[in-house]
Amino acid sequence: MVEEVSKNAPKNALSYADAGVDIEAGNAFVEAIKPIVKSTGRPGSDTQIGGFGGLFDLKAAGFKDPILVAANDGVGTKLLVAIEAELHNTVGIDLVAMCVNDLVVQGAEPLFFLDYIATGALDVPRAKIVVEGIAQGCRQAGCALIGGETAEMPGMYASSDYDLAGFSVGAAERGDLLPKANFKPGDKIIGLASDGLHSNGFSLVRKVIENEALSWQSPSPFGTSDDKSHTLTLAQALLVPTRIYVKPLLSAIKQNDGIRALAHITGGGLTENIPRVLPNDMAAQIDLAMINVPSVFSWLSKTGGIQELEMLRTFNCGIGMVVIVDDAQVSDVMHLLENEGERVSVIGEITERDKGGVIYKNKLNF
Repeated sequence: MVEEVSKNAPKNALSYADAGVDIEAGNAFVEAIKPIVKSTGRPGSDTQIGGFGGLFDLKAAGFKDPILVAANDGVGTKLLVAIEAELHNTVGIDLVAMCVNDLVVQGAEPLFFLDYIATGALDVPRAKIVVEGIAQGCRQAGCALIGGETAEMPGMYASSDYDLAGFSVGAAERGDLLPKANFKPGDKIIGLASDGLHSNGFSLVRKVIENEALSWQSPSPFGTSDDKSHTLTLAQALLVPTRIYVKPLLSAIKQNDGIRALAHITGGGLTENIPRVLPNDMAAQIDLAMINVPSVFSWLSKTGGIQELEMLRTFNCGIGMVVIVDDAQVSDVMHLLENEGERVSVIGEITERDKGGVIYKNKLNF
């Protein structure tokens, strides 16, 4: 009988690991990130991961009659810089920022976040570093990391590659959503400074770097570290994470009723993002001379021969968030934001629309 079973046994006893999927590594990863996830807890959240879904209690978070707002996004080809330079500690912050900044522009407080990591082969130490960045972004935004998915997909991705996506849900009390309907000509446009490229335009950035035959370890041609003691590598300078504006903006919204609208300046730049929050009969007149342009944009424009209008519709050019405010309350709002650590300046005003949604005057100071 034993001989008969052996004779009929399959020649190749394959396992999932033979196909390139390591279940044990996945289990080890979940255990490794449990304390990281727990560090993002906030009122209303359940940060115990491993179940089939994440839980959140709106009542415990203090909401009475909430409207839910959802957003999802990724990091784009900025990930290629992180992968090729083997610097993975900040792209998780980018992932959170791209979602939660979209929530706050609608007046919503980010409540919870879920991540999706897809890879050819799960590298547990590397994936843990990525999740540590995600958790850091969640803490900056005040939202809880309540779940996620890690997918090993050999054949879909090379073993060293990975991709990130994020999903966040926020809430605002009914009647408190932005934008408001009471726009008028003369309302002022406040720009909040970006921390550099954030997470947009990296396909063009990579093309410029390819044309210049630079390596990721080359000294940055456009910036140094905060303490000015050493020059960053090109990769380090490009991977400065997207700024998270959530807490300063929520504080300002709570304390001042003169904020009409917010616009997150991502892909499409000022040109395409500001009109998304304006009435059809209103336009934004932007004085480009009032924008403090970080050196990375000056370098890209000069080195890549990129024209100003192309820069303005591809990159944030130094403004990561726009706040549209009642003219009578501009000083108060600027003071509130500066007290929260933001670098702010008036960069324009609302006018009646003739043609386009954004009207530029003067030139960027590259």
